[in-house]
Amino acid sequence: MDALVFANGEAQDGPAVRAALALLSSPLVIAADGGAHNAAYFGYRPKVVIGDLDSLDNATASRLEVEGTIVLRYSADKDETDLELALLYAAKQDIDRVIIVGGVGGRIDQLLANVYLLALPEMLEHDARLVADRQTIRLLRPGRHQLRGEVGDTLSLLPMGGPALGISTAGLRYPLRAETLRWGQVRGLSNVFDAPDAQIQFNTGLLLCVHTLGRA
Repeated sequence: MDALVFANGEAQDGPAVRAALALLSSPLVIAADGGAHNAAYFGYRPKVVIGDLDSLDNATASRLEVEGTIVLRYSADKDETDLELALLYAAKQDIDRVIIVGGVGGRIDQLLANVYLLALPEMLEHDARLVADRQTIRLLRPGRHQLRGEVGDTLSLLPMGGPALGISTAGLRYPLRAETLRWGQVRGLSNVFDAPDAQIQFNTGLLLCVHTLGRA
């Protein structure tokens, strides 16, 4: 089963979002607080709404409960963001893939925090993706990965939290051959698909992978 998690940021509807939604069949729909509004925008009713409900009015929350939505209320004085609570809830379910919509918006600190959430230990066994407009953001862990795209799409690979070692790629215009991308450097920015399939393999570290449909 897949999980579809709606955050409370801007919906940023677009081709990458629609392509991700098309992959899903009867997903577990979770809204992080006011993410319920984004769920409604895309035509979904959440199975679960979770958070401190500071961005979802009582009338809407009550209506959703009447319609069968589980509403999990938390105190505003908590350590986790609402999206973090939603992802932790999803991780406890029998799911493989997690698609996050509404996690990219105008606040840089919030965007960075949402990207960091992809590194939650609870997300280790799940294919978690942030999608917005033309972009898909994933966190790759060591191993072999195959990414599907179109010739001319943009792909950026940025190390997270430290160096990523032993990186080799194929199907990209600027290949890496058993090389290192170091934390703080941006050498992996703005690569380009030269084939419909790109392969990425590395041994150690974490790679933030940002796939933009077409030219970024």
